[in-house]
This record gives sequence, C-alpha cells and structure tokens, in this order.
Amino acid sequence: MSQVVRRPIVAANWKMHKVRAEAREFCRTVVGELGAPPAEVVVFPSFPLLDVVADGLAGMPVAIGGQDLHPEPSGPHTGDVAGMQLADAGCTWVLCGHSERRSEHGESDELVGRKALAAVASELTPLICLGEQLEERRAGRTFEVLGRQLEAALAGGPQRFELAYEPVWAIGTGETATPEVAQEAHAFLRAELGRRVGDEGAASTRILYGGSVKPGNAAALIAQRDVDGFLVGGAALDARSFLAIIGACGAS
Repeated sequence: MSQVVRRPIVAANWKMHKVRAEAREFCRTVVGELGAPPAEVVVFPSFPLLDVVADGLAGMPVAIGGQDLHPEPSGPHTGDVAGMQLADAGCTWVLCGHSERRSEHGESDELVGRKALAAVASELTPLICLGEQLEERRAGRTFEVLGRQLEAALAGGPQRFELAYEPVWAIGTGETATPEVAQEAHAFLRAELGRRVGDEGAASTRILYGGSVKPGNAAALIAQRDVDGFLVGGAALDARSFLAIIGACGAS
C-alpha cells in the first residue's frame, strides 16, 4: 500500500442538540481559540442551526456539513433536505449512513450508497459512516458487516468520499474501542478500499474513528497508523473539549 500523508479531519456531530444562542456561544469560543488547526475541522449542526454556524464561523478554517440528505435532488419529500439546499446553506460536507439513521430510520446499505451519490452530485463530500452492532461484534461478524456496508456505499462509484468507522456499541455508551481495536477495523477498511478503488485511492482516503472520543483518548487513537481523525458526538458539544481533541491531532 502506498505511503501518503493524510491530513486528519476532526468533525463535530451535534445531532439533535443546541439552540441558536448555544450555537453562537460555541462559535465565539472557536473563533477566539482555534488558531491554525493541525487538522481539517468540520461542524455538523442540525438543519435549523446551519445559518447560525455558517455566520458564526465565517472566515475561520472550519467547514460546515449537513447531518443527512435525501437521495433525490428535489421533490415531494416532507421533512427531508436536498443536497442542493445544503450547498446553498453553505455546506461542503454531509453525513451519509450514520448509525442512528440506520437504526432509527431503517436506512439500508443501498440507500446510503444512493445518498453518497446524491452528495457528490450536489458538490458535497459525503462522510460515509460504517460500523457494527454489539451483537455483530460478539458474533465475530465485524469484518463481514463492514465489508457489506462499504460495498453498498461505493456501488455507484462516488467520485469523492471519506469514511468514518463508528462501532455502534461505543457510541454514547462511554465505551471506546481500544486504539488497537480501532486500528484493526481501519486497516481492514483500507485494505477493502484497495480492492475497490485501488491502492492510491485507498492510501489517500481518510478514515475517521467515531465512538465516545474524548480529549483523554484522542491522542492514543490518532497515533494509530490508519486512524485519520474523529467524528465526535458528545464531546463536541463543548467547544473547549472539541478544541482539545483537535489539538491532539497535532501531537501525533
């Protein structure tokens, strides 16, 4: 596999948290303390907060992303959002296939692949989320699940994407995959990418870890060869905690 330097990404997934005043306060702290980050930084607010965050972080080296999109470019889809609407709101990224979308909304592997294609068609970069449930890990099916999800996500041949490995058993539970467990899954995904998009594409694709990332474990995780940053949930709701995780990428 080719050796390349991959700039880390640290992404904040706010999920269904924060109101406008809280979002503005978060942005004020980031503006005052971020400096020149050692990683690409992305914030994924809920849809009503996109304009607040875009305005609050204007001029900062921070990108904005949507938490989901519909696979169709427009149409009668109440409650959904189109890629072009996200782009129009200032987004350059979008999450595709987050575990909570898969579990709470029944999103299939095939639908996640369609969403990734829709993202690229709207000039957004899809951050495709993959991960196994606790029972799947206990049954020794982690690689089977990851391979199936990756194959479906790339079936349509999206021209650009990044990946996030989120072991579902470690999301919001306080449990975290050890650095070694994370590395094992990331290495598997990179090898699978090599079979699908070639060694060069696999070597340049960033694979983020998401699963109870905190300032206290970020440095050990980012030190792993195939861990290229983080998709952060709860710890990203506090600006200084999020900034500390970004800072950990500069120590690797």
